[in-house]
Amino acid sequence: MTELKNDRLLRALLRQPVDRTPIWMMRQAGRYLPEYRATREQAGSFLDLCMNAELACEVTLQPLRRYPMDAAILFSDILTVPDALGLGLYFAEGEGPKFRKTVRTEADLAALNSIRADDDLGYVMNAVRTIRRELAGSVPLIGFSGSPWTLATYMVEGGSSRDFVNVKRMAYDQPALMHALLELLADAVADYLSAQVRAGAQALQIFDTWGGALSAAGYREFSLQYMQRIVKQLPREADGREVPVILFTKGGGQWLEAIADTGVQAVGIDWTTDIASARERVGERVALQGNMDPTMLYASPERIRHEVDSILAGYGEGSGHVFNLGHGITPGVNPEHVTAFVDAVLELSPRYHQQN
Repeated sequence: MTELKNDRLLRALLRQPVDRTPIWMMRQAGRYLPEYRATREQAGSFLDLCMNAELACEVTLQPLRRYPMDAAILFSDILTVPDALGLGLYFAEGEGPKFRKTVRTEADLAALNSIRADDDLGYVMNAVRTIRRELAGSVPLIGFSGSPWTLATYMVEGGSSRDFVNVKRMAYDQPALMHALLELLADAVADYLSAQVRAGAQALQIFDTWGGALSAAGYREFSLQYMQRIVKQLPREADGREVPVILFTKGGGQWLEAIADTGVQAVGIDWTTDIASARERVGERVALQGNMDPTMLYASPERIRHEVDSILAGYGEGSGHVFNLGHGITPGVNPEHVTAFVDAVLELSPRYHQQN
């Protein structure tokens, strides 16, 4: 077993005793940091940055040099799998990710590449290995992927969407085609995440960014069951430690019990779900991650500290809480406000763990 100097995150995800609440941030390596912007300019483009293991490692480590985070998260993109499938990912200035091809017919589905993550997404595994080496056991490394439904929304729409007309129409009018696409994606994501673990990832997160856009029944049919299919295929341990899995559905508060039933160790919640209620509902079965509104980081440091205090009090005493935002940090945030956020968690959370 490789030495891990700070295993606070892994222990909390497994609901084991910790001395304080661990913290990390979704998109913690990002455009809010001037050093990230400089490295991205050096790389030439976002995709070039993802594909350069040394630079991807550099931006992964940048937030850890500023803040005492309890984890690093792989710098990559949720859309690497669809790109490897042959859709041609690119980024239009001011418009976000786009694909040169879409999947809207049986012929489109049949034309997708057959991929093996170790080969076709080898640049991601190179980044994982490089980051693990440079972390030198300081904190655990989180690997991740988008959920099948979330990936499908981009693949069918061709990019970001406000109303998901094409992908929902496929789900409602051509459910067999939709399920075939989701099955393919679930198995590809399971292979991709398993490869990340083999390369050195010590925890995993599945980002179901757009599952909350579905109806109650649609979520279970088109999103949840395929995340469960992934979880069943993932390695349970690596390097002598259990590999915890976090499942995060943005807007998924109404489905917490069903998400906990998938077999994951932790459930991510966004700011629209009350954390005290969430713990009452599923806290005996899973850890909880979250759940400060990312826009709170635009408020004053005093207000940020008050919000942290409120969320910690809402969860209450004991382990099983990983502090995070309820979604990713946005580019305009002042890095000093992140300092206030992290410091508040470090200073205020130990009182909730005195009985451990």
